[in-house]
Amino acid sequence: MTSIVIPAHNEARVIGRLLDSLLAGSSEDDTDIVVVCNGCTDDTARIAAARGPRVRVVEIPVPSKHAALRAGDDHAHGFPRVYVDADVVIADADVRALIEPLNDGTSGILATAPERHIPLAGCAWRVRAYYQVWQRLPAVREGLFGRGVIAVSKAGHARIAALPPLMADDLAASLAFAPQERLVVGGARVVVHPPRTWPDLIKRRIRAAVSTAQVEEQRSAEEASARTSTADLRAILRGEPKLFAGVVVFLAAAVVARRGATKAIRAQDFGTWLRDESSRQS
Repeated sequence: MTSIVIPAHNEARVIGRLLDSLLAGSSEDDTDIVVVCNGCTDDTARIAAARGPRVRVVEIPVPSKHAALRAGDDHAHGFPRVYVDADVVIADADVRALIEPLNDGTSGILATAPERHIPLAGCAWRVRAYYQVWQRLPAVREGLFGRGVIAVSKAGHARIAALPPLMADDLAASLAFAPQERLVVGGARVVVHPPRTWPDLIKRRIRAAVSTAQVEEQRSAEEASARTSTADLRAILRGEPKLFAGVVVFLAAAVVARRGATKAIRAQDFGTWLRDESSRQS
């Protein structure tokens, strides 16, 4: 049986759409779904429990994604195990596509993630321009992070279970596997809702800058990083000169985010989660 662990902190506005998508077309024997409500002060737990006995709700008092993931592991029954952020949308068929390579004992694949779909309608033009560039970056295309979904085999789970508490848990999980051990599954798709406004995008980018710095503190300089290089941006422009304005916007966001992250990094503040609410609008 495949176990799906969903950490959720005050996700009443979006948890229902994810659960409905996962439950549609699947049977009780297919998946074991655990929603871990961590430090919730809204109706997340009630909404999740209303989906019926196929969804088990665990509540913990501390608002911590890391603690929620570990609590989910304590209550989950099977492998492969799929970790899903509460604010994305993925269907049961996509989950089945994700776990297929993990059940192949000869492939050497320990972790998988779906292709991401980012609906940009309704977003400010600078947000759209930013994501048009971001989605073309090699590390973004090839890494498992930024998708809100990671599936692991039992051996892959042992690898990520040993990781320390990190804000960028998905980036750390992606970097925990060598390229030949991880796979972005073309037959699986997740909808990742972007921030709609420039200020909310900057919140996300500051959080990403701070969390990337924290991950890099745990790794040697020789190890892979998800940072964007000027060579990456030049390659994008050579291939698609029409994205020049998008690259300018991307660089502007990077500069603003780096300035915003400096204070937190100097103070070693890796616990303040800058959350954008615009991506959670219906």
